[in-house]
Amino acid sequence: MQYLKIKEAIYEQIESGQLGDKLPSERKLAESFNTTRITLREALSLLESEGKLFREDRRGWFISPQPLIYDPTNTTEFPAMAMAQGRTPRSELLSAELVKPNKQVAQLLHTTTEDELYRIKRLRYLDNRPVVVVTNYILPSFFPNLLETDFTHSLSIVYREQFNRIYTKTRYRVSTTSLTGSTATALRATAGSPAMFVERLNYDQFDNLIDCDFEYWRHDAICIQSLATLKHL
Repeated sequence: MQYLKIKEAIYEQIESGQLGDKLPSERKLAESFNTTRITLREALSLLESEGKLFREDRRGWFISPQPLIYDPTNTTEFPAMAMAQGRTPRSELLSAELVKPNKQVAQLLHTTTEDELYRIKRLRYLDNRPVVVVTNYILPSFFPNLLETDFTHSLSIVYREQFNRIYTKTRYRVSTTSLTGSTATALRATAGSPAMFVERLNYDQFDNLIDCDFEYWRHDAICIQSLATLKHL
């Protein structure tokens, strides 16, 4: 099939460094392969699903940088994890407010939809590229007056330094999804772009469940990797 041949040709150009960081426009690429834009997009979509390319709304197609090695069980804050891998991290606060949770969040945190929780929503960047939208739902009983905090630092640092609460245990779930609505907009992605969804339940040093977070990652931006210690009977 023609789109598979085009996909392989573009992949070879990516690997050889012929394309730089940004692909030519779809029109120019289609002309170079003597094909239609529909066929070209089939090839580009395959490369996107494999994490070789990513698309930004109204800006075109780009070659994906190396993904961040991401261990959901690691309680290290995002900036430290990124810098340890030679990346430049940045976080932007999107909102911080007191809300009533939906049924899903209430069940996860063993509360009700009538109880208020803190909701902290942040956009995180790697090397000036927006890669993940993170929403934390936090039990206020452990963090009085949290909304008065400066959220330029990682939440784990705020917990530790201001409230003497330390992440010590995490239960997590990873699944695939797609980007929609304000999440897609924040990540400069077209609606329907593939994404990695990470759901985490976080416990402190006293084994208290203190918050949960939902992370919507551009799927090419992370590589899930964790070390398992095997027990022998």
